[in-house]
Amino acid sequence: MAAPPVSKAAVLTAWMPAMLAGIVSAAVLFAVAELAAAFFGPAASPFGSVGAAVVELSPPWLTEFAISTFATADKLVLFISMGIGATILAAGIGVLALRNWTAGALAVAALGVGMVVCVLTRAGAVPADAIPTALGTAVGLFCLRWLIRLLPGPAAPAAGAGADSDAATQDSDQGRRTFLATAGLMAGAAVVMGIAAGAVSAARNGARQVREALGLPAPARPAKPLPEGVQAPVDGAIPFVTPNAQFYRIDTALFVPSVDPADWQLRVHGLVEEDFSIGFQDLLAADLEESYTTLTCVSNEVGGGLAGNARWLGYPLRELLARARPLAEADMVLSTSIDGFTASTPLAVLTDARNALLAIGMNGEPLPLEHGFPVRMVVPGLYGYVSATKWVVDLEVTRFADKTAYWTSRGWSDHGPIKTASRIDVPRAGARVAAGRTAFAGTAWAQHRGISKVQVQLDDGDWADAKLAAEASVDTWRQWYVVRDDVSAGQHRLRVRAWDGDGKLQTETPAPPAPDGASGWHSIEFTAD
Repeated sequence: MAAPPVSKAAVLTAWMPAMLAGIVSAAVLFAVAELAAAFFGPAASPFGSVGAAVVELSPPWLTEFAISTFATADKLVLFISMGIGATILAAGIGVLALRNWTAGALAVAALGVGMVVCVLTRAGAVPADAIPTALGTAVGLFCLRWLIRLLPGPAAPAAGAGADSDAATQDSDQGRRTFLATAGLMAGAAVVMGIAAGAVSAARNGARQVREALGLPAPARPAKPLPEGVQAPVDGAIPFVTPNAQFYRIDTALFVPSVDPADWQLRVHGLVEEDFSIGFQDLLAADLEESYTTLTCVSNEVGGGLAGNARWLGYPLRELLARARPLAEADMVLSTSIDGFTASTPLAVLTDARNALLAIGMNGEPLPLEHGFPVRMVVPGLYGYVSATKWVVDLEVTRFADKTAYWTSRGWSDHGPIKTASRIDVPRAGARVAAGRTAFAGTAWAQHRGISKVQVQLDDGDWADAKLAAEASVDTWRQWYVVRDDVSAGQHRLRVRAWDGDGKLQTETPAPPAPDGASGWHSIEFTAD
């Protein structure tokens, strides 16, 4: 008689211990590797290196989708996605190892080699950075072999086998308990090692400790005092100066680079008459400037929050480049971050009168680590992807015809001037407000051109001029507000549009962020009660 067919549920149940073995072994692999990596360079982290490779290899449309959908949570979503993917893959390897140990071991080894490749291809990696991944792979493979050997044997014989059946059942139960206890201990050890890895990394983060003790010098040219009335007098309006903790962060660094200012060097070279390098102490001793500048991410959707305004302290890039004396044929500066990110900035923008800075301070304190400590670029009038390089270590004076940068090589515009934009901040989309007297407020920006006029439209009514808050400079955003006494009960739509300082109206034509920034008039719907 043929054996009855085995259900999918029964197969899955039989495979579950092997899947658990794979998942626990993978957790140990990464925990050991990350703990060991804490004693090596930043590139040694296999998880971070694989994540960096995922970002590097992702098509532009996927990167843009992640930023536009998740905004500043894009890195967290990537980590969660990687964790889910690693869990599924590890479970599959556990089943493969149960059915064919050699094939399972080869799969683990292949993944280890792949992670080593990711580690060694990161910017600043050295051969020794492969050691933590190799060690973690070896330990993970050992744990997988151990757990596979402890897996419970086949089911007990059919009823009627007597004492032998009872003994087999007891052996199976004991084997299952031993397997689960061992897997639990390994999982617990992985958690402890993961926590230890974070603690060691934090303790060894000299950049954080140095930043906390660093005192910024007084600027030779302080920022002009903010004029009265830069803040819209409406409850709920955003702060004119964005607090550091609330300033948006969009970059390609999955883990914030730890750069000791004592080791930081900036090289200036390329199509120049004089190559040179400067250190952090050189910047501290220089004549520093301070200015308010609004930064905007090119991935910002119409009405989005990927914009922020801060008081920056730094050394003028025009003076730095004047020392290098660019050659006549140069038209671009390729800036490079310590993590390998590059940006292409028009040379003319860095050498004109605007306050383009090699910044070391933000809102009266040293740059936060996640915003580029110890040194970053701040350039008014350009989207960040072509100008705002964080953790900058290299400036190459070159030509657009000769070099491309990280995002421009992926199809984005190479010059990146910021488009005129306006946004409704009060009320929020979908909010409920009191009918009758209602206040509206928002923000508009056209960096290095300024904002000269803002209008709003309620439902299908006439466009009405908004009151403009005081202008700090053409390089910062400008707030606007309107108070109406005739907002009826019901659902309404509010739209906004702005003119730049040259009198040019922002375009109504909708466009996505790629390849040179979103456009269109922001609108919201709200309900008045």
